[in-house]
Amino acid sequence: MSATLAHRPSPQKSPAGTGSRAIPILPGFAAAQQQQLMLFPANSEIYGQGEKAVALYQVEFGAVRVFRLLSDGRRQISGFYVAGEVFGFEADGYHHFFAEAICSAGVRAYRLPPSVEVAHEILPLALQALVRTQEHLLVIGRQNAAERVAAFLVDMMERQGGLRQIELVMQRTDIGDYLGLTIETVSRTFSRFKEAGYIRLVNSRTVELVKLDALRSLCE
Repeated sequence: MSATLAHRPSPQKSPAGTGSRAIPILPGFAAAQQQQLMLFPANSEIYGQGEKAVALYQVEFGAVRVFRLLSDGRRQISGFYVAGEVFGFEADGYHHFFAEAICSAGVRAYRLPPSVEVAHEILPLALQALVRTQEHLLVIGRQNAAERVAAFLVDMMERQGGLRQIELVMQRTDIGDYLGLTIETVSRTFSRFKEAGYIRLVNSRTVELVKLDALRSLCE
């Protein structure tokens, strides 16, 4: 188990009016008890598997990974969450996954009052998360390595506003654990995409999707 799982540093609170660009309050969240913006260093734990689920979380800046540790010690990442996205949905009041900041991240927790109105407004978010999970299961269950990486790149582009240049703050090991691939396979696939002119590696964290149609064709 990693050091971040064994010991969770206390998140810092951002002073009012500082920290990041404003993220709109989502439907149903206006009635919630909103906490101060919490600042998490890279690789620090936000919540742990087995803990009581007392809130939903919205990323204000940075990125978060949600994962489970398998019995043999391997890690399976179930999702990445970027600015504006919500995570922490649970069906039975307990977290079944860990959540960690990938890089320095600002996160707000919302304690939602139990009411029919709030439940109706939160339902679309929960269903959206369910659909994304189902799509991810199809990707890792039916597609080869190139198709999985292509689907990942297109998905990240769509979630970052549709810009051709996307920020990948996660490591190749994270991408591998998300797609069910080894780090060697992920790196080799990125290299093949670069050689084919599908992508351009702007720097260590920025990727330009040069041939978007080709990438879409791979993952459809």
